[in-house]
Amino acid sequence: MIRAVVIVNNHGKARLTKFYEYLTEDKQQQFIRECFMLISRREESHCNFVHGATALGPGTRLIYRIYATLFFIFCVDEAESELGTLDLIQVFVETLDLCFENVCELHLIFNMEKIHHVLDEMIVGGLVLETNMSDILAALQDAKREEVTSAPRSLSSLVK
Repeated sequence: MIRAVVIVNNHGKARLTKFYEYLTEDKQQQFIRECFMLISRREESHCNFVHGATALGPGTRLIYRIYATLFFIFCVDEAESELGTLDLIQVFVETLDLCFENVCELHLIFNMEKIHHVLDEMIVGGLVLETNMSDILAALQDAKREEVTSAPRSLSSLVK
């Protein structure tokens, strides 16, 4: 099971956090700091798996990828495949690239709702639901279409 998804920049500032288990705000902040400290100090030649993230308990692993200035970190339990999770991160980033045409940190800051929507299409309750990019993008387009059709009419159209 996926316990948390965190995206931080190379200064340790969280750009996206999604926890699938309840943690107090202090524990969440501690977890983000711990993740950044563990991962930012690793050499590039090391693997993308870190065992022993203590903030979420024993048996958790951090699986991460670094894209430009962003660390995409998934905290998983022992039941999740490390390579499968790396693939999930890749699909997440590629989907964001398709949504924003070369995603960057500013997209994460100014489009938080859409980023969460993409993540929610892929992971529900800590379980992977969808990994097919075309299905994820189709669901996003359907949601956008629904949003446009259900948007309230302008005041001028109601007066006529």
